[in-house]
Amino acid sequence: MEAKTKHLEFIQATINRMAGNSFLLKGWAVTLVGALFALTFKEVDPLYLLISLIVLALFWRLDSYYLSRERLFIKLYERVSASKGDTDFSMDTKPFEKDITVGGCAFSETMRLFYGGLAVAHLIIFILI
Repeated sequence: MEAKTKHLEFIQATINRMAGNSFLLKGWAVTLVGALFALTFKEVDPLYLLISLIVLALFWRLDSYYLSRERLFIKLYERVSASKGDTDFSMDTKPFEKDITVGGCAFSETMRLFYGGLAVAHLIIFILI
């Protein structure tokens, strides 16, 4: 039982790292997009808006990757916690990869609200300039 608890702690630490990475990416996305918005208005140059949109898309993709990894490890955690007997300390998430994809995570509700909201802000600013 102690080995299973330790294995679950390892998995939980990995889940926490993925969630922390996602949080940091959102912070950086807001910071960089906001700075590029400021340049767009200061210089009145749509090129900054285009660069900002590309940066936003890259952060959206990377954040989706971390969210998919987090969800894979959550599935692993559930499987290990439900298992009976000894654990092998496996961190293999391949059995769950057919159910959880980066694309599916990219359009989850939270990602759509956060990054989609920033994309709508781009559209509004594009209309204004």
